[in-house]
Amino acid sequence: MAADRVDVEDTAQVRAEDPATAGAQQPEVDWEDRWRRTAADLDNLRKRQVGELDRARSSERARVAADWLPVLDNLELALTHAGADADSIVQGIRAVREQAVAMLARLGYARQDEVGVPFDPARHEVVTVVDSPDAEPGMVMQVLRPGYGTGERQLRPGAVAVSRRPE
Repeated sequence: MAADRVDVEDTAQVRAEDPATAGAQQPEVDWEDRWRRTAADLDNLRKRQVGELDRARSSERARVAADWLPVLDNLELALTHAGADADSIVQGIRAVREQAVAMLARLGYARQDEVGVPFDPARHEVVTVVDSPDAEPGMVMQVLRPGYGTGERQLRPGAVAVSRRPE
């Protein structure tokens, strides 16, 4: 049995020393090593990108939350003056609403509340139909809930009442 081992070891040593077979085996080892390194680099890149995406999301959430803080501060201020004159409270709430609308517009979600424009299914959601002999059919007669944003950057469509000719 010891002789069998020697023969196998001798054969392996001869193959390793043979330039023809040694050169043929070497590229396989190089390619496999390169493949493993590339796979590891790709995995590390994926992990790094996931971390960067999480940091970017967290940063954006913090920025948006910070933009909402003045709105919250003004609402709290309005509540502290709840016992005061009702007209001043209504004016304060309107100012806070305008501040919130302006903040959404800065984020790229402008308010969509036009009346008298043609119905656009990409921007509007029909909630009701109104008989109107004076208006063209398919015109927005009333905005029941404003929409915010346009196109790809639409948070929600506007809920509208659309005109039709009376029957």
